[in-house]
Amino acid sequence: MKKLSSSVDHYLSEGCGRCSLGGTPACKVHRWTEELVVLRSLVLEAGLKEEIKWGVPCYTYEGANVVMVAAFKEYCSFSYLKGALLKDPKKLLESPGEHSQSTRMFRFRDIGQINKLKSTIKSYLKEAIELEKAGAKVTLKKVTEYAVPVELSSRLKKNPSLKKAFDALTPGRQRSYLLHIGSAKQAQTREDRVTKCTPAIMKGKGFNER
Repeated sequence: MKKLSSSVDHYLSEGCGRCSLGGTPACKVHRWTEELVVLRSLVLEAGLKEEIKWGVPCYTYEGANVVMVAAFKEYCSFSYLKGALLKDPKKLLESPGEHSQSTRMFRFRDIGQINKLKSTIKSYLKEAIELEKAGAKVTLKKVTEYAVPVELSSRLKKNPSLKKAFDALTPGRQRSYLLHIGSAKQAQTREDRVTKCTPAIMKGKGFNER
């Protein structure tokens, strides 16, 4: 078993620190402490290195992200970052969202669910590590295949500096804005989202990056 990370210990005791509830009994991490500790032990048994990325425990193989463990309001999750490549014969894994191309996850709402699926979690984890060792890649939809919201396209045409900054973003960051802005049903909402996202785009950051 790999050595425990002090940063993950801090996450379990204090929370992710991304909201004002961090370090208080109301922090969502504390709702799932027992479940998170068990999930953590399963990953460490597999020999992966643990650290904190994006504010949550992330487990890597030779620097490559394999799985993440996280707490949400209604559940805690165990996410395989290349889960789309896993066989998953019983279709137990879920997609984090309709636009997720790679990650697949288990959502747990009590310790009993985890205990029932322990052997499956470990089996999928072993498969995920083998995929990483083999250098397997998920074929992602190209950013050019996504529709550009009219409101964003118009703003980019009017603002050369913004267009230059947007074009300089990584495909993943560009995609995050296309999906976020384009998911709004109302034109005014899309317009407002472009305005709110502009400062982050100019800084070279993706949607929700700090």
